[in-house]
Amino acid sequence: MELKQESEHIFRSKLPDIYIPTHLPLHTYCFQNLSAHRARPYLLNAATGDTFTHAEFELTARRVAVGLHTLGIHKSDVIMLLLHNSSEFALAFLGASFIGAVSTTANPLYTASEIALQAEISRPKLIITHACHVEKVKHLASAAGAKVVTIDPPPSPEIIHFSELTRSDEKMLPPVEIHPDDTAALPFSSGTTGLPKGVMLSHKNLVTCVSQQVDGENPAVHIDREDRMLCVLPLFHVYSMISVMLCSLRVGASMLIMPKFEIHELMELIQRYRVTIAPFVPPILLGIAKNAAAEFDLSSVRRVTCGAAPMDRKLELALKAKLPNAIIGQGYGMTEAGVLSMSLGFAKSPFKFKAGSCGTVIRNARMKIVNPATGASLPRNQTGEICIKGNAVMKGYYNDPEATKRTIDEEGWLHTGDIGYVDDDDEVFIVDRLKELIKYKGFHVAPAELEALLIAHPSISDAAVVPMADEAAGEVPIAFVVRANGANISELEIKKYIAQQVVSYKRIKRVFFTDKIPKGPSGKTLRKNLRPRI
Repeated sequence: MELKQESEHIFRSKLPDIYIPTHLPLHTYCFQNLSAHRARPYLLNAATGDTFTHAEFELTARRVAVGLHTLGIHKSDVIMLLLHNSSEFALAFLGASFIGAVSTTANPLYTASEIALQAEISRPKLIITHACHVEKVKHLASAAGAKVVTIDPPPSPEIIHFSELTRSDEKMLPPVEIHPDDTAALPFSSGTTGLPKGVMLSHKNLVTCVSQQVDGENPAVHIDREDRMLCVLPLFHVYSMISVMLCSLRVGASMLIMPKFEIHELMELIQRYRVTIAPFVPPILLGIAKNAAAEFDLSSVRRVTCGAAPMDRKLELALKAKLPNAIIGQGYGMTEAGVLSMSLGFAKSPFKFKAGSCGTVIRNARMKIVNPATGASLPRNQTGEICIKGNAVMKGYYNDPEATKRTIDEEGWLHTGDIGYVDDDDEVFIVDRLKELIKYKGFHVAPAELEALLIAHPSISDAAVVPMADEAAGEVPIAFVVRANGANISELEIKKYIAQQVVSYKRIKRVFFTDKIPKGPSGKTLRKNLRPRI
């Protein structure tokens, strides 16, 4: 089957487009086929033993929706989910959808200042978190008049326990009119450059993202109600939120939740629960490939999808012996546009993909490769910036029209900042990035954010942050620093200074002192000029 190509070198999927019910609110779409799999298990929490059938989960999510409404959350209000993987994350996310509220998701390991930055932009009226993180949010919650809910025993009387929400009367669910373009989720991304920004994902965006993967007679990723999908990747990241939580909910499959990654526990859970689908990132795959333990039976895994960062050919081939029955494929996506391309994962697929390929363009979308200098669309095998267009593309950055305009052009094409090409076999390859984000184990680290912290130190007059290759993490941030006149600040002092202000994966791994930071005519830091000096 030939990939469809239009004029001006616009590429489409190998699969035909399908009907996507974008008029439906997210929760209505996800539970649309509930009658067919009501009694089947949906949520299995490996840490707590909690289990929910699909029917029990839908009922509890409606109760949580009523509980949220009782706490004063209404349509378009924002709630912050500052949670590790948990049953409560999924219940709160779908509960918010029922009442038209917006979920902004954040890494619970963020420092108080990182959380405050996201809260300052998103203005949440409610924060749902763990008791151990209350200290980091209570000041900003008090200042904003936001309530705090914990999923474990509250540390003080004014904090609400999540169980109060689940005990609400589902019959009191208020009627809410939800438009397809209403925002449902507000994850944060650094975009193609700069500081973190709120990504407005509408109900239509999320429905499209899920449907592109699992709906139709020939789905891009074949998941059925018999499957057990591992959820070890963080749900606050759109990869896991959409491709694990929402996709498994839509099709009636099971989702096995792991709150945190530990390689031996992961393999033990795959064996015990006979996991069939495993969405991973390269560092986890590296751990599986390098682990010598032969006592674990991983033969139940029939599909592995790698995303969030590229997987090289060497790693892909090393996994074949560890996962003998698995189709191993890559997906390529971003917070702002969902899945852009993926290796098709159904058992009788006529398509074979090369190692290192990100698969075919996702269906119901269009892709083009453009010359970054001229904007001209390029034919196959020519390298340029990848652009995507379709209903999965975000509404824009929250309260940041300028950043939105820089990312989505007047014709609706989202410019990814990634450099790649489509080859003669219609496969997408990523080769470089225009954008300067550092990808640490799939997490995004914005150089500008760390540079701002460095330059704020009185002993530092200028700084630049660039990625350094790392086998385990993919990339780690390192800093080039210009000391202020007379200052004698050390590498260790700088690393400690940054470590006190950021989550672990943003910490500076090396510091190189230099006389000056290279700048362009406009004053822009030329980070690319520093990379060869590492």
